[in-house]
Formats: sequence, structure tokens, C-alpha cells
Amino acid sequence: MIGDDGSGAGFDALTGAGSGAPEGPSPQAPPPGIRTMGATSSSAATIVLIRHGEAVCNVSGICGGPIGCEGLTDRGRAQVAVLRERLAETGELAGADVLYASVLPRAVETAGILAPALAGIGADGSVGQPPGIVEECGFCELHCGEADGLDWSEFSVRFGNPDWDADPGRPIAPGGESWTGFVNRVADTLDTVAARHPGELVVVACHAGVVEASLLAKTPVVGGLTGARMQLRTQHASLTTWEVDGGRWTLIGYNDGAHHLGSEGVGATTEGVTPSGRSWMSVGTGERID
Repeated sequence: MIGDDGSGAGFDALTGAGSGAPEGPSPQAPPPGIRTMGATSSSAATIVLIRHGEAVCNVSGICGGPIGCEGLTDRGRAQVAVLRERLAETGELAGADVLYASVLPRAVETAGILAPALAGIGADGSVGQPPGIVEECGFCELHCGEADGLDWSEFSVRFGNPDWDADPGRPIAPGGESWTGFVNRVADTLDTVAARHPGELVVVACHAGVVEASLLAKTPVVGGLTGARMQLRTQHASLTTWEVDGGRWTLIGYNDGAHHLGSEGVGATTEGVTPSGRSWMSVGTGERID
């Protein structure tokens, strides 16, 4: 009988939460067909997506593909350094098996700053070598084609103002991706990486669009791979964590930026205006090309 006496056999037990105490699951756990959360297997991959810090193209209002991306701002480097300090203190990603980055400079720079905190710790307390950076274009922000390097006012003059919420299949510009094509590309990349690293800890320095695409592709949201955007506000230098086991993707955490709290001038949200007059947010932006 599922009780309501605080013994851990109440409704929370359906998710495997038990009492929430560290002792472990309730001895009166419901059967597997009812539970929504099972134990993690040794074959499960953990994939941590980390959005890059504030970038020059974010602040200047430039479409930041390979041409337009000039790496991080000083503030962006400080944001990533705060995250590195957290990871070094907690050791939560120590011993990462692989460190991926999109090929765009802002992501590669982010990965380089974080790498020392991903090194393994030996039994004697010695620190090992951090993982090398594996650049993977599949983790890039939406490919912007001929829009690369334009500011948003120039973009609007040349290519109009596509509405991806109404037509997610429209390419951003000649030679560029549509929103739907981008989400599918990220989904394929995630599947490939998960299959390549069973049972391993995978860290990825990437982009807000990649984080959102992962949620569209790997959670049962309306529209899924072909739907419109979720219009999330993913913070710079934040963590989104997935667990992948037997093709099943479980979201462990989204937009974890707690390390920025109290970091004046680094984590606080700041609004500004691009040259085209569009508003931007240096932390938590809703812009896709970032």
C-alpha cells in the first residue's frame, strides 16, 4: 500500500524520489512499470552542454558565424572563469572523458578556459592532464551563410526579417540553415556523440541555440524537430545536463548558472541595443545567432 505517512512510500515514490533523504530509495518502491525514474546504468553517457560566455558579436550585434565571431569579451571571459572556479571547487566535472567545442572562436575560447577544471584527480590528490579540445562543427550555432559578419540592420536590408515561429523551414540567408534544419543537425550530432561515448562524461562548449535545439529534439515538446522555437533565455556560461542510456534522453538540469550569483558585473543581466535597434541581453539572451 502506498502510504502518506512520510515514510517515503507516498506519491513522490512514483518518481523514485523516496523521502528525498540520503539513505536511499524506499523499501516500498512501486513496480518498474509505474516508476518514472530508474537507477543510472554504467552504460549511460552524461552530456553537459555549456553555453559560451558573452561574445563580441553578442555585444556588437553582428551575425557571428566563422567570419563574424571574434571570440569572447572581457566580461565573457570573466563569466567562464567564475564557472571554472566553481567546477574546480566542487569537482563535479573532474575527470571528464572528452571536451568538445563548436568550431566558432567564442566556444573554443570558452572550452580552453574551462579545461583545467575538468582534469581528473588521482587517489593521492594529484591533478591529471585536462582533456584536449575536440572541435565539432555539429555543435555550432545555426549556420548563417551569406549573413555571416553582417550587423542586424544590414541583414534586414539584404534578407528581410524571417519569422521562424511562423515558418521555421525558411533558411536565414542563402547558404544558411533554417531553424528546422539546425535542430535536426544538432539532434544528429548529439546522437552520434552519445553513441561514441557510452558510460562517459562528455562536456561540450556550445551555444544557446544548441541548448534549445537539444530540448526540442530530446524532450516530448509540441512540434519537436519541426516546430517553432521555445524562445528560452539560456545564460552565458551556464550548464545543461543530459543523461543518455539506451537511446533514452533524460534531462538532469537546464540553465544552471548559480555560480554567477553575487558576482557583480559578471552574472547580472544587462540589457542593451544592437546597431539595428534590436534589444539584447548579455546574460539570458533570446537571440538565436549568438
